Amino acid sequence: MSASRDLLARLVAFDTTSRESNLALIDFVARYLDVFGVPYERIYNAAGTKANLFATLGPADVPGIVLSGHTDVVPVDGQAWTRPAFELSEEEGRLYGRGTADMKGYLACLLALVPEASRAPLRRPLHLALSYDEEVGCLGVRGLLDQLAQRPVKPLLCLIGEPTDLKPVLGHKGKVAMRCQVHGAACHSAYAPQGVNAIEYAARLVVELGRLGEALKAPERQDARFDPPFSTVQTGLIGGGQALNIVPQDCAFDFEIRALPAEDPYQVIRQLQAHAEEILLPAMKAISDQSAVSFTELSSYPGLDTAAESAAADWIASFCGSRDFGTVAFGTEGGLFAAAGIHTVVCGPGSMAQGHKPDEFVTQNQLDGCDAMLQRVLAFACS
Repeated sequence: MSASRDLLARLVAFDTTSRESNLALIDFVARYLDVFGVPYERIYNAAGTKANLFATLGPADVPGIVLSGHTDVVPVDGQAWTRPAFELSEEEGRLYGRGTADMKGYLACLLALVPEASRAPLRRPLHLALSYDEEVGCLGVRGLLDQLAQRPVKPLLCLIGEPTDLKPVLGHKGKVAMRCQVHGAACHSAYAPQGVNAIEYAARLVVELGRLGEALKAPERQDARFDPPFSTVQTGLIGGGQALNIVPQDCAFDFEIRALPAEDPYQVIRQLQAHAEEILLPAMKAISDQSAVSFTELSSYPGLDTAAESAAADWIASFCGSRDFGTVAFGTEGGLFAAAGIHTVVCGPGSMAQGHKPDEFVTQNQLDGCDAMLQRVLAFACS
């Protein structure tokens, strides 16, 4: 049994669904690092129920490489698992369990590197960065980045191990998630014109959002490196009303914008707000002055766009043995690292085709490949 597989079994056994605490896993990692004399610090959330962990192997006074991954996983509720979700199982080279691909497989490989790295003559440090609440908006890593910003030495590179089949990824879209709340005026449905139907006005906003989304598909706004090659808008949740014979007073819907790195997702929001204020609200307030439309940001993270002609691209190409650079459709913490002024790339074991699904798995071959990639990272840090 490989060290990374054994460690993956330990990590999968912790239920770190985002709604739960990750402290048991963080404590396990801390005890493991203690064995090898690796210094680390925990960076807690405000409630003290979750923590990031940041560890440093080698000299801390020179720029090094951050090896970053999140500890939380998505829920298994309602999914048709055929094997225990929080117990590693193996079949025909596939290692099953929640988080195996996204992204405890990478974390296991990082920990498997520690014994050798702790003894190696490192000339540049290797930093291990484990975060919480990535799956619900890249929340936890922000506190970690605040801590890094106060340090005199900025890291040379951040390698985020999200599942890319170990292919080098230089870019992904950014995301903004929003909630729109429409407040109208209720009345008996027999006198519907005397009320302000919040559902109908919310529906008009959803239609306008779709129109704005269509405009993002214009050829001059596309980037062929991405799939789809344009920014997208999607309404995912909606709710309102009390009964069919009552004109609904309230309705709310949640929508998201996944924007190309060069696009400003807030432009769409500003256009939708302008439509509400200039077109819809005057008609609503003509019936009830209490009418209102409000927008609340739920979460956001920036896109990532590392240049193919850059030192960061050269380094990841040497680590993974390929210059076949790509992009991914899903978001990562990479945009936040890049926004903090740290050159960032994404490359890790497994595929997001298995992530977030029942019977999630990573292959042993992918773990072995990740171990080999990290050996090259270690050699670079020693050179």
